[in-house]
Amino acid sequence: MEILAYGVQADEQPLLEKAFADRHSLRTLAVFLNRDTAPLAAGYPAVSTSVNDELDAEVLAVLAAGGTGVIAQRSTGFNNIDLDAAAELGLTIARVSHYSPYAVAEHAWALALAVNRRLTRAANRSREFDFRLDGLLGRDIHGMTVGVIGTGKIGECFARIAAGFGTHLLGWDIAENPACRELGMTYTELPELLSRSDLVSLHVPLLPATHHLIDTAALARMKDDAILVNSSRGGLVDSTALVETLRTGRLAGVGLDVYEEETGVFFTDQSIQGITDDTLARLVTFPQVLVTSHQAYYTRTAVDQIIDTTVRNVDDYAAGRTNENTLVPKG
Repeated sequence: MEILAYGVQADEQPLLEKAFADRHSLRTLAVFLNRDTAPLAAGYPAVSTSVNDELDAEVLAVLAAGGTGVIAQRSTGFNNIDLDAAAELGLTIARVSHYSPYAVAEHAWALALAVNRRLTRAANRSREFDFRLDGLLGRDIHGMTVGVIGTGKIGECFARIAAGFGTHLLGWDIAENPACRELGMTYTELPELLSRSDLVSLHVPLLPATHHLIDTAALARMKDDAILVNSSRGGLVDSTALVETLRTGRLAGVGLDVYEEETGVFFTDQSIQGITDDTLARLVTFPQVLVTSHQAYYTRTAVDQIIDTTVRNVDDYAAGRTNENTLVPKG
């Protein structure tokens, strides 16, 4: 089967090519799938996409008209895909239902530690041979109250690391995780978690019910010197409200691996032309904010698992099978 893969990173390309070798014919593109690039898939029965590709009804219609039958998304999230339109067009949609939760949890902690200990500022100073400590005062993680919003597989991994630091754990989720209970986590309502936590980390999926879960009211409940980390989905945080909160001098640190308007910006080089998103431009100017480009998942272990699952999804489609990763079965 011939496959066209969009949004392939340079590190990812050889791994994809090796995994598909002797199984299917693979062509990789660095460009992302959108209305302009969708016609490139004409004649390809299978298309593989990344989380920042656009798969709205119009794009899906172009793919279907060009002969595509299956879309294998190389991510867990699928909020970028119009599943109803895919079903109407008879397209099969598959995703990667899980991969290493440690990758994301560890990156979330990397962000938390970096903003707490002002590592970006310290590293930039050292490059200029400025070795002063002014403005680099951090806090012990040990003894902090850590709020974990979403205690599934990734949230549990984050909580295990938190327990290793010797923190007090608070959790919020629609269902309690017994493993987190065993770590000493106390489940609370969200307002209480926000008001009591020194560090808040987000690990819930982006759904209509969680869109802008961290809004103006939620930010107002947080401690003035709290740390906020989001390594899940950008839409969980109202970015405009976050800018206003930071502008008033509140929050000691913010670590963001995702941003609600990241599509078309993250995974690309914007260093020459700059960005037109005023909110993102403002966020990165705050000294206590650290933004990374949706890289929390980006470890060799996780990427290998993502690619292996993508290969299996394509194999199963070719054999007329569905599996646990199938979001929309063959029409």
